[in-house]
Amino acid sequence: MSGTGEHLKDEGTKSQVVIAGATAGLIARFVIAPLDVVKIRLQLQTHSLSDPLSHRDLRGSPIYKGTLPTLKHILREEGITGLWKGNVPAELMYVSYSAIQFAAYRSITLAIQTAVGEHKVPAAAESFVAGASAGAIATTATYPLDLLRTRFAAQGTEKIYSSLFASIRDIGRHEGPRGFFQGLGAGIGQIIPYMGIFFSAYETLRLPMSGLDMPFGSSDATAGIMASIIAKTSVFPLDLIRKRLQVQGPTRSKYVHKNIPAYKGVFRTMQYIIKKEGTRGLYRGLTVSLFKAAPASAVTMWTYERSLQFMMAMDSEADSR
Repeated sequence: MSGTGEHLKDEGTKSQVVIAGATAGLIARFVIAPLDVVKIRLQLQTHSLSDPLSHRDLRGSPIYKGTLPTLKHILREEGITGLWKGNVPAELMYVSYSAIQFAAYRSITLAIQTAVGEHKVPAAAESFVAGASAGAIATTATYPLDLLRTRFAAQGTEKIYSSLFASIRDIGRHEGPRGFFQGLGAGIGQIIPYMGIFFSAYETLRLPMSGLDMPFGSSDATAGIMASIIAKTSVFPLDLIRKRLQVQGPTRSKYVHKNIPAYKGVFRTMQYIIKKEGTRGLYRGLTVSLFKAAPASAVTMWTYERSLQFMMAMDSEADSR
């Protein structure tokens, strides 16, 4: 953790925050890409593993069972590159998202303090509001890249989009501008509580954990893991609904899961999933999502803090000359 402030808002200039956030997003995304592909495949799987009758209309769709078997299945059928499907739009999304998120978080926190006065709002509440607002802004700004990431990850051996530019052209031609924002309501509905909970939990945990003298500065990473698990579990159903809505449109029946139903709206999608798949259907892929979210948050927060500390030290050294 950087030693200059008790909270993230106290550390670094705006440009340093943007660069550190983008660096953290770039590295974190590459590390967790395979788990992200597995998570998306499990989230889009609509048939029940315990009900053989639900397998009748699969039309060649694979049946995934758990994280490791899914990893092995993708490796066997699609090769190692299958685990990094959608990585180009995902890297662009993570870099942009992280830069916007951290910059917005810092700016909104300072704006709250300017409006009501410093220390007049409880720290946890301040972090929740700033985190939720930053998440909503970053999600909306980068949502088309998130949708492209999902669609590429949902492709099996049959290619629907040959390249990033081809996918943009195809969606724009056949679905219009709205096609790039399929499921945005679920995305905003998920990210507001998620980032609010994450940042309030992280800010609460990072200071106590920094006093534990953990190796390699891993207190930031550990606080990030714990905050991520709490936040991700709380809002996971909305994340699953977002993924189901993102693959709607004329290409819906062409993905690796060819029996994805036609969904309309967040609440109707939730009702449909509960009716057809039960409450457990809303938590498909939660285990791998936690496995993914924990290292992603750990790498993001550790890299962000280290990058910011490095740039601040460089600036300080330059000023002292």
